[in-house]
Amino acid sequence: MPVKPPVVAELIWSKDLQFGATSGTNALVIDGDSEAGASPVQLLAMSLASCMAIDVVDILQKGRHTVTAFRARLTGDRAPAPPRRLLAVHLEFTLHGNVPPAAVERAIALSRDKYCSVWHSLRQDIQLSTTFQILL
Repeated sequence: MPVKPPVVAELIWSKDLQFGATSGTNALVIDGDSEAGASPVQLLAMSLASCMAIDVVDILQKGRHTVTAFRARLTGDRAPAPPRRLLAVHLEFTLHGNVPPAAVERAIALSRDKYCSVWHSLRQDIQLSTTFQILL
């Protein structure tokens, strides 16, 4: 199996708590005050939600299930005192299509247990729960 190259991200401070961030050809603004861009914790939440959502859709499509729409919503509980890390995360997936619930459960489990690199990069004492609904 080919080895993936290292991930490189560069941040350049612009003002206040704002940084311009680049990784490869992608760029965005990170803002500790969540005004000019997402905060680091918001980016982490988006990263985890998108990692699992991409896995779930990919697994379902490879299983020849027709997904016509998909939404992932992450809610995270944070510690009240610094470093205010994530303590628990709940991911709710809503999808449209004629997909058996067992296929969705399997795709979520595979993402969580095997494929989602973001989840596997986090502390393992964070609680992760998931729910899903299928709308035809």
